[in-house]
Amino acid sequence: GAGRGWGKMAAGGAADAQARFGHSVKGLLTEKVTSCGTDVIALTKQVLKGSRSAELLGQAARNMVMQEDAILHSEDSLRKMAIITTHLQYQQEAIQKNVERSSNLQDQLSHLLK
Repeated sequence: GAGRGWGKMAAGGAADAQARFGHSVKGLLTEKVTSCGTDVIALTKQVLKGSRSAELLGQAARNMVMQEDAILHSEDSLRKMAIITTHLQYQQEAIQKNVERSSNLQDQLSHLLK
């Protein structure tokens, strides 16, 4: 009778081990599913961050183009102003010469009228 009891215990032990194994497999699966979910969330966040970065880069590029246009416009304005300044200098020189001539003429006239 002792032999048969031992067999039952061994069978019971095997069933127990199988239940434990099933439990651990379930635990591992749950763990894997959880970590997989976490990875998917992390990946989604990264993709969203990437698209946001692309958006920001696009905005920065547009701003740079606008600034470049403004700089070119300013450069053009400066060039025109330089040309105007040169013309004004010529006119000032001409006026100065005319003033000198007229003062000479006045001197000559005053000499003549004495």
